[in-house]
Amino acid sequence: MPRTVWSGAISFGLVTVPIKVVSATEDHSVHFHRIHTEDGGRVRNRKVCELEGREVSQAEIGKGYQLTKDVIIPISDADLRDLPLPTARAIEIVAFVPVDSVDPIRIAEGYYLVADGQVAAKPYALLTKALSRSSRVAVAKYAWSGRERLGLLRVREDTLVLHAMRWPDEIRDPAELLPDEAAVSPEELEGALALMETMTRDDLDGPDFKDRYTEALREIIDAKREDHALPEAPEPEQPGKILDLMAALNQSVAQAREARGEPAEVHEMPKRPKKKATAKKPPAKKAASHQRGA
Repeated sequence: MPRTVWSGAISFGLVTVPIKVVSATEDHSVHFHRIHTEDGGRVRNRKVCELEGREVSQAEIGKGYQLTKDVIIPISDADLRDLPLPTARAIEIVAFVPVDSVDPIRIAEGYYLVADGQVAAKPYALLTKALSRSSRVAVAKYAWSGRERLGLLRVREDTLVLHAMRWPDEIRDPAELLPDEAAVSPEELEGALALMETMTRDDLDGPDFKDRYTEALREIIDAKREDHALPEAPEPEQPGKILDLMAALNQSVAQAREARGEPAEVHEMPKRPKKKATAKKPPAKKAASHQRGA
């Protein structure tokens, strides 16, 4: 079982569900050490006390808040556990909302919440089944690692998942990043929707969703270990410069279908009709002026 990163309870009204928190993800990246390039020796950070001038062990290191230039207030792990907050010991559900109402940009890393003991089995199952039937997610507050955070609780395969959420003021306003408004024709929009339909799939499995970067790194590491020539990087494709957006959409649809093993032929998307030249009308004759004295 993965390492427990936090233990406490879910507070759901007057219902309490004891839980343990474990990471929902695994890191399969290739990690590097820093080395001295001349001889390959490891380069390490040494933790030295500024007052004593000696290296200290991890067991001797704690946290401190710098009040002034010369005054640091020590803060222990026990101080953080005993914060005067209800969320310091419990994940407190404060609301239930439709999942579509949560902007994905606010959602961060995920954790599995595991029932802590047999006493937690029934309330855990109750909350899981209620969330599943309601088609909603729960918004909660919790305090870990020295700060209170907002979280989103949902159900994944009968297991509760907690996603860290960013506070509203942590999200930058994208308005200043928007380009100048550009007109998009109905035909171009239909072409983009046709391309999206061609690229739509029911899952995210398969070779297209494999970490090729890590594979390439391992190939380089293996080649260096065996003293072989490094694998050559493939030449990147240089797509032709297409100035016509409709032509680009047609070509993209064809390539997407070909990649899926479907016939590459595509029907020509409707092009914007050209405006018919209108014949110039002869200038209208001026109406005869009325006779005076009529």
